[in-house]
Amino acid sequence: MSEFYDALETRDPAVREAALCAALAAQVAAAQRTPAFAEILRGVDAAAITSRAALAQLPVTRKSALLERQKAQRAQDPFGGFSAIGWRNLGMARTARRVFQSPGPIYEPEGHDADYWRFARALHAAGFRAGDLVHNSFSYHLTPAGLMLETGAQALGCTVFPGGVGNTELQLQAMAELRADGYAGTPSFLRIVLEKADEAGLALPALRKASVGGEAFPAALRDQLRARGIEAYQNYGTADLGLIAYETAAREGLVLDEGVIVEIVRPGTGEPVAEGEVGEVVVTPLNRDYPLVRFGTGDLSAILPGHCPTGRTHTRIKGWMGRADQTAKVRGMFVHASQVADVLKRHAELSRARLVIEGEMANDRMTLR
Repeated sequence: MSEFYDALETRDPAVREAALCAALAAQVAAAQRTPAFAEILRGVDAAAITSRAALAQLPVTRKSALLERQKAQRAQDPFGGFSAIGWRNLGMARTARRVFQSPGPIYEPEGHDADYWRFARALHAAGFRAGDLVHNSFSYHLTPAGLMLETGAQALGCTVFPGGVGNTELQLQAMAELRADGYAGTPSFLRIVLEKADEAGLALPALRKASVGGEAFPAALRDQLRARGIEAYQNYGTADLGLIAYETAAREGLVLDEGVIVEIVRPGTGEPVAEGEVGEVVVTPLNRDYPLVRFGTGDLSAILPGHCPTGRTHTRIKGWMGRADQTAKVRGMFVHASQVADVLKRHAELSRARLVIEGEMANDRMTLR
């Protein structure tokens, strides 16, 4: 089974679909035990939600609504009533291992499972194996990205260097002296590190694999990395949901993770679209700690026909195809329209504002006009 992370990846599609649908009722019931979904799903019989058709009748909860509910309830519950775990001062019986703050700010809890965010599967598909040293340049500050990849790597038996963001020269020195086998982080930062290595005359002969995410991964950059002997594969996840999908050696779209139910819906509605049609990625993770149901990511994608040539039998999506809302990413971090409004509120002399984002990947910049 060295080619696959586990037997789940090669299940008969009908068996997988039956298992996912069988888990739906319990997920909806867990969500209804949180204050937020007790209100959102009021009157829903959880036991009856056992199919995609039934799931499609439930409302979509989008990231913007999550943010607004968290803001409204900040003094009582920083999670806005969506989390089933927390700490004593929130009156929670079950504790979170960590809590994070993403731009917005949006707060996300982390449970106690060893690979809570389920990123081991994506790393395995990218070629990471037990005994590898992973240089992790995702952020360890405030946001969960660094620990998402770290816990996934540790679940595989890898050793992790927690590089975080910035300090490029120091990270390059560690990469060279420790002879890292693989890299985890944004593709743009990997490009910057390699350019610095060329300038410094440093060789990185051990670096042969990478799992990249947080921003677009152009084919031109993929080919540049391959020319240097580095095979880099995309991972696609969010701080709210963990891993959603991952790239394989076939490089034909992204295979869905085994721990989520994904729908592609018409933007602004909860209506699923036909296979191949572009729509918003809506995800129901099978997670009782943070039991989201039909969570709208705001990302656009489409379902690809057929199965992955590697033998993985789960559904594939085309990958990130843009945004369905006004949220944008700058250097791998979300910026919300509501944050522009917050700036306006602090300056009575201003009536309107527009945030302009421009520049190349890794050098993108924001100008508030």
